[in-house]
Amino acid sequence: MTEDRFVVSDGLWARLEPCLPGKASDSGVTAKDNRLFFEAVLWRVRTGSPWRDLPADFGNWNTQFRRFRRWAKTGVFERLFKAISHDPDLEYALIPSRQISA
Repeated sequence: MTEDRFVVSDGLWARLEPCLPGKASDSGVTAKDNRLFFEAVLWRVRTGSPWRDLPADFGNWNTQFRRFRRWAKTGVFERLFKAISHDPDLEYALIPSRQISA
């Protein structure tokens, strides 16, 4: 997948990237494709398709699904929503605090 097809702008990505695991400063493996993975998640949300229908450009569907589950379990998506929820162009991403703690 080429970057000109990405949904997330470079400016928004610059704000989201520090919230993600797999940075060079983190212990363990450095993620090379966080942005591509995030785009895969957005594709799935937009289309409502099952993970098995993920286009090959995003990588192996099962690998991406397992990564999605890890991020969900460790609160990565909550951090991302908090990082963008105050942006007036992204109001839809705001999650009421009572839902986050539930």
